[in-house]
Amino acid sequence: MKRTNFNGLIEKIEDLARKKPENLHYQICNLLKEEVFHYDWVGFYILYNNALKLGDYVGKPTDHTSIAIGKGVCGQVAEKKKTIIVQDVSQEDNYIACSIDVQSEIVVPVLKNGKFVAELDIDSHSPAPFSPDDQLFLEKVCEILADTF
Repeated sequence: MKRTNFNGLIEKIEDLARKKPENLHYQICNLLKEEVFHYDWVGFYILYNNALKLGDYVGKPTDHTSIAIGKGVCGQVAEKKKTIIVQDVSQEDNYIACSIDVQSEIVVPVLKNGKFVAELDIDSHSPAPFSPDDQLFLEKVCEILADTF
């Protein structure tokens, strides 16, 4: 497995965010999925009418287009405004399965002026792949994108 150059990816994401293409969030999802081996499903959920609505994503289609605040890992992140890493989804009581292939998940809040507005959800088909580097990298990505929500 090749090592991901997170710093190089941050530069690409900052460049895309500066250019503000119409499909920015989709392009970010696609870039993350293509560049990071263990990111198998990458998508944004956006806070809308006190629920999470599925926004742009790359990966297998999901039935989970709306998630209640507090439900599943995504709902917990919206409630707590903190990143959650689940290295083994089979051990999570409140897990909402999107696919039988998913073994682990990281969900990172997007905070705009300290207020939760969206989140970046990444599923992996690999067991326990997420490191502190993934968390720091994805939190930076969400910080860069906060004003785009």
